[in-house]
Amino acid sequence: MIAYPDRRLKIVSGNANKQLATEIAEHLGIPLALGHVVRFSDGEVHVRIDESVRGADVFVVQPTSAPVNEHLMELLITIDALRRASARRITAVVPYYGYARQDRKTRARDPITAKLVANLITTAGVDRVLAMDLHAGQIQGFFDIPVDHLPGVPILAEYFRAKGLEDLVVVSPDLGGVTRARDLATRLGVDIAIIDKRRPEPNVAEIMNIIGRIAGKRVIMIDDIIDTAGTITQGAEVLLDKGAVEVFACCTHAVLSGPAIKRLEASRISEVVITNTIAVPQEKLITKIKTLSVAPLLGDAILRIYEDLSVSKLFD
Repeated sequence: MIAYPDRRLKIVSGNANKQLATEIAEHLGIPLALGHVVRFSDGEVHVRIDESVRGADVFVVQPTSAPVNEHLMELLITIDALRRASARRITAVVPYYGYARQDRKTRARDPITAKLVANLITTAGVDRVLAMDLHAGQIQGFFDIPVDHLPGVPILAEYFRAKGLEDLVVVSPDLGGVTRARDLATRLGVDIAIIDKRRPEPNVAEIMNIIGRIAGKRVIMIDDIIDTAGTITQGAEVLLDKGAVEVFACCTHAVLSGPAIKRLEASRISEVVITNTIAVPQEKLITKIKTLSVAPLLGDAILRIYEDLSVSKLFD
């Protein structure tokens, strides 16, 4: 824990992941700012900040996870409340950025909703955004304000390094995740392989080929998001059928929607390593899921932003 008594630094939390916000505040050695979210009978969101934030540097911790629209509105209204309360600087800490998968037009008349959400957050009055493992790096350019983008790979790499596994290979579940897989493989000093798949429609994947050597190896599959778990469980089955000895899966954002838990329970994956960027309900935390906390990393990044220091130094 860092003892940081400066009262101009404040951590505000919405309802999306209050446990993570509490862990961040504890890491910094400060209390969560007083405030809460209430709803009118028709569902309207109303945010109350119960202490002065005038002249303060305020960090709003609010992943836009399910229910996405509810949590997004909480974030926007909290930012507006803080701006009108004369906060000196407002940083939106968005560990999981909802709508990030809608980052480009894949067919005629598609929206680019990731850009729309960036516009909404900026217009609400935020000065800076702190995010983790955006689905596409170019989303940083959707904002006309500074964005600090933290990778989740170092946390995952530290965990697997401590396990002392041998004969490892890191596998990307698709071509788009090669950079992430290569980063993890470099940190672990192992080779990578790639699953060549196509996605005929959202949340549906068809595996075509395996690029690289996985026979006789322990495999770590890495992705930024595990949503319905179709990609990760299909990939594990193919890898084991092709000669892999054991399969581990890991991701930064555990969305775990729909049939995800049933698929993971029924799969031959040995362990699923996730982080707590999204608050996963207790009933979904099956025995093969291991959760790592991102609170120390976010806390250190917040402190460096507050002190106008380089955030990238955290990964040197």
